[in-house]
Amino acid sequence: MVDKVKKDAVEALAGLLFDGMTIMAGGFGLCGIPENLIAAIREAGTKDLTVISNNCGVDGFGLGILLENRQIKKMVSSYVGENKLFEQLYLSGELELEFNPQGTLAERIRAGGAGIPAFFTRTGYGTLVAEGKEVREFDGEMYVMERGLTADLAIVKAWKGDAEGNLIYRKTARNFNPMMATAGRKTVVEVEQLVEIGALDKDAIHTPGIYVDFIVTGARFEKRIERVTTRPKETAAAGVEV
Repeated sequence: MVDKVKKDAVEALAGLLFDGMTIMAGGFGLCGIPENLIAAIREAGTKDLTVISNNCGVDGFGLGILLENRQIKKMVSSYVGENKLFEQLYLSGELELEFNPQGTLAERIRAGGAGIPAFFTRTGYGTLVAEGKEVREFDGEMYVMERGLTADLAIVKAWKGDAEGNLIYRKTARNFNPMMATAGRKTVVEVEQLVEIGALDKDAIHTPGIYVDFIVTGARFEKRIERVTTRPKETAAAGVEV
């Protein structure tokens, strides 16, 4: 059996990084992001990256640290509204951006992992999203052709994993991670808990180990809240807002 377990994120990525590569990075907002692997990529200094991710973290955290280090050349995303530096780099022409409707982005990644080169969707027809793309009519409705997405490397975050690379994601972290794990030519995973082979409930496994090349226990996880939204507290007695 191939030893997939590595001691840290740096070792897990050794020999996989090169300038100009395409990387898929799991996560939704700041939930389920492979923050230790992202930090290792920053330390490696790999540049001219095309990054496929739902968003680009926030200023100073997540994929935002790769933006700060000017390592990302192009983002393929569906939402970028939490990062001021992203806006500045895009408007100045320093960063390329390929926008996707969120469901379309998810399906493009799923299709890439399933070996489907392209598919048709109604989403985006008649908008800027459809510019330059093939359009075809099916059953009286117009559809836009979208290409499947793959990457040189997929970096993924899971809750639990075993030495064979079988993975379980927890709640909202089960977002783009499972489909990205299938769409990378190499897939590296960081987990919160690395358990013995056989310890995972087979019916609960979301990603089979066949898709995973290397796995590492994350050194630390900050689990930040992307945007804190609160309401005024009320006193128990008088119901007065404070």
